[in-house]
Amino acid sequence: MIGAGKMKQYANVLDKPLSKGRQEVSLSAMAYLFSELVQYNQTQVDNIGDLERRLEDAGYAVGARVLELLCHREKGNRRETRLLGVLSFIHSTVWKVLFGKVADSLEKGTEHEDEYMISEKELLVNRFISVPKDMGTFNCGAFAAGIVRGVLDNAGFPAVVTAHFVPVEGQQRPRTTILIKFAEEVLRREARLG
Repeated sequence: MIGAGKMKQYANVLDKPLSKGRQEVSLSAMAYLFSELVQYNQTQVDNIGDLERRLEDAGYAVGARVLELLCHREKGNRRETRLLGVLSFIHSTVWKVLFGKVADSLEKGTEHEDEYMISEKELLVNRFISVPKDMGTFNCGAFAAGIVRGVLDNAGFPAVVTAHFVPVEGQQRPRTTILIKFAEEVLRREARLG
């Protein structure tokens, strides 16, 4: 029996339960590690498109693992089965765990039925990155887009997810918009479920 005020000792880190504790990483450590990730991948590619693709792939792996962890912690191993439910889960729960706050907005596209957008005024992965002029429109938001794609794909909602800069009048830095374009099968399934 564990006495009052005493903590149970675990012989192995693998024995610790997943549902306990919310560990935070310092912002400077995260910025440094992400900067190293970008610099390493920059040495491995020849153009900006390939660099963004590699960052998206790294984010995809993070998204897949975050989905598993959060479904276990927050939802008792249940996953969202509806389109708006999974988007709301990403917009609020996933974003808050990864970036410390809920995303600024979640919007449905006006031109296409299958498009949704998550917008962020100052995305954490773009905050400490200064892009040289020769790299043009390089957007580190591709990492966040990869996270979103990883969550969606592993939850059973295949989609093409891209990150874009959107200029905002009166602000020096543009906002980052994560554009989500769902596969046709997702829309058919959603229509069937009514």
